[in-house]
Amino acid sequence: MFLRTLSWLIMLGMIAFIIYLYWQGYLTDIKRLRAAVKAWGDWGVLFFVVLHIVEVAIPILPGGVTTLAGTVIFGPFWGFVYNYISICVGSVIGFHIAKTFGRPILQAFFSPKTLATYEKHTNSDSKFAKYFSLAIFFPIAPDDMLCYLAGTTSMSYKQFTTIIVLGKPASLLAYSLGLTTLLTKFLGIG
Repeated sequence: MFLRTLSWLIMLGMIAFIIYLYWQGYLTDIKRLRAAVKAWGDWGVLFFVVLHIVEVAIPILPGGVTTLAGTVIFGPFWGFVYNYISICVGSVIGFHIAKTFGRPILQAFFSPKTLATYEKHTNSDSKFAKYFSLAIFFPIAPDDMLCYLAGTTSMSYKQFTTIIVLGKPASLLAYSLGLTTLLTKFLGIG
């Protein structure tokens, strides 16, 4: 109950922050948003990275929202770097949370239907590791949920971290390039 309440409070805080940014014109003027973040210097980068780590570790918003923000604000190269660091760190934190609290934590964050879809892959540790590796490599699976699910298996921190560090760049690069192309060609944001 506490985690659900905390998740809702964080989500409401994020929504309020997004509304504030919108009212101030930062979400309707990308140049203004970039200038504001740049004015904060390293603190702007640190704020983004910490926000993204929290978003990954405590899955309350779809990960694509923050990843999109990183690409828009920092550009394709630095956006990729900051997104990659944030996602790797946040994923390890989510894995650790699940290792610490076990299966009840899954029910606090994820719907029973979503869990049922993916839990069937945890019957065999070796098969789950292969499935998890593929899911992390391709940008189609709910990574945050899978990181939590991995934390409830016998997968070691070393194996998990290796899969995340090696598997994440390809999917994140594809996602970032896709977002950059979409933003530039179709929305004129570059």
